[in-house]
Amino acid sequence: MKEMTFDAKPSNLPNVLSFVNTELKGLGCSGRVLAEIDIAIDELFSNIAFYAYRPDTGPATVQVEVAEEPLSVLITFLDNGKPFNPLLKKDPDVTLPLHERKIGGLGIFLVKKTMDSVSYEYRDGTNILRIQKKL
Repeated sequence: MKEMTFDAKPSNLPNVLSFVNTELKGLGCSGRVLAEIDIAIDELFSNIAFYAYRPDTGPATVQVEVAEEPLSVLITFLDNGKPFNPLLKKDPDVTLPLHERKIGGLGIFLVKKTMDSVSYEYRDGTNILRIQKKL
């Protein structure tokens, strides 16, 4: 497992993406899968950066693990900000016309639809959000 801790600031998103992509490119990850993972990372890290420690900032740790059978990646986000389970948020009604949809919720919806699994737990003052994607 590889792990890095970043200040939970939007300006660190490129560093988080670079950290994870370095690991994935070594695995021969397809462009489509890499793009889906990048979108998920963008959504999840941005949520931590904008909301977890509001109005302050704090640390966010990103862990990358690779499983062999089947070949997949498990990415874990850990922060000590406010407890928040984004999986409890109701999915947006994507059948409505754009002008009738409420703002918000589409990002986590996309994460849930594109990753093979998404889980959340709050333990010992830590938000733990995991995404897994088969490569």
